[in-house]
Amino acid sequence: MATKAKAVKPRTKSLIVKSARPKTAKGKAAKAKPKKPNPVKAKSKKAKPAKVISIGSKSSNAKLAKAKGKPRKLQKTKSSTATIAWPVKIREMHNHHMNSTVWNNFKFRGDDIVIATYAKSGTTWMQQIVGQLVFNGDEDVDVAKLSPWVDLRVIPPEVIAGLEQQTHRRFIKTHLPVDALVFSPKAKYIFIGRDGRDAAWSLFNHHFNATKEYFEAFNNTPGRVGPRLERGSGNVHDFYTGWFEGDGHPYWPVWENIRSWWALRDLPNVKLIHFNDMKADLPGSIRRIADFLKIKPDAASFAKILAHCTFDYMKSHAELVAPLGGIKWNGGARTFINKGTNGRWRDTLSAAEVMAYEAKALKELGPACAKWLARGSIEK
Repeated sequence: MATKAKAVKPRTKSLIVKSARPKTAKGKAAKAKPKKPNPVKAKSKKAKPAKVISIGSKSSNAKLAKAKGKPRKLQKTKSSTATIAWPVKIREMHNHHMNSTVWNNFKFRGDDIVIATYAKSGTTWMQQIVGQLVFNGDEDVDVAKLSPWVDLRVIPPEVIAGLEQQTHRRFIKTHLPVDALVFSPKAKYIFIGRDGRDAAWSLFNHHFNATKEYFEAFNNTPGRVGPRLERGSGNVHDFYTGWFEGDGHPYWPVWENIRSWWALRDLPNVKLIHFNDMKADLPGSIRRIADFLKIKPDAASFAKILAHCTFDYMKSHAELVAPLGGIKWNGGARTFINKGTNGRWRDTLSAAEVMAYEAKALKELGPACAKWLARGSIEK
C-alpha cells in the first residue's frame, strides 16, 4: 500500500446483503501520531456470545436466506495511511459437516493463507497451486495432509494441533461465509467463484459417489447439529432441484457465502478469482496468485509449478490432493478429482430452470456479482 493512500472503504455494513454494491461503512484517514495505534473501543457492555445457526435442512436454509442480517460488527485498524474496517465474527455455523467454533481459538501467523469457496468450486485446485508456490514446485507436496479443512467438524483434533508444528508457510481451507469466520487482517485470503450450476453438478458427483463410511462419519460422529445427511435418489436433476430450492440443500447455503466474500473484494488481503479464468489462463492465474502472495518463483520453478497444477497431473496424482487420499469415495481419489468441466447442466436443465437460476442469482447477488459468478473475468 502506498504511503499516502486514501482510506479503504469496505463495500458493506452487513455480511448478508441483497445487492452486489451495498452501502459503504464510513471511515476517515487516520492522522499520523507517534503513539501506537489502538483499535476502536466498543461501548462498555457485556459481550454477547456469537449467534448459533444450524443449517442443512431445506426449511432452515430457506429461513436463513430470508432472515435480515444484523449490522456487521467492524474492527477498525488505524495506521499512518488508512483506516480499514475488518470483518468480525458474529455467529457460529453448525451442520453435519461444519463446526465454526474451531476458529475461535485458532492462532494465526502473519503469513497464513486461507483458501475459501462455497464448495466444489476449485478448492483443491487452488490448494495445489498454493502448495506448489509455497514449496517451489516440489513434486511430492501432500496437499491433503498439509492443508486441512479447518472447520470440518469430523476432523481429528490432532490435525488442527499439527498446524502449530508446521514450519513452512501455512495454507488452509474453509467453506464458511465471512461472518462465521474469525478474520485475520494479517492473513491472505483467496476466494474462488464458480457458476452455481457447475458447482452443484460437481457436488452431485462428490455426494453420490461417497461411500457408506462417508455418510456414517458425518451423521454419527457425536456433536452433529441439525438434520442427517442423506444420499438421495442418485438422479442429478433431483439433486440440483433440491439444491436450488433448498439453498444448497443438503449441504449449506450458497448465496450468503458468495455475497459475504464478494463484499470484501476491495480489502488488501483478499483476492477473488474465478474457476473459468483459471481454466482459460492457468499460467496467468498462477502468476497473479503468486504476486498476491508475494512469492517469486524463478523461470525453472514456475515451469514445474505450472506442470504440477494441470488437471491431468492432479488426476494422475490424486492421492496426494484428495482428502484422506480419496478413501471416502467409491473409485478412490480419482473419483474425487472428477472432470473439472463446466456446462454439464445445459443438457439437463430446461429453459425455464435456467431462467429461474439466473433470476435467483441476480436477486441474491446483484448484477455485478451475478455476472462475475456466471462468467468470471474480473480482476481485483
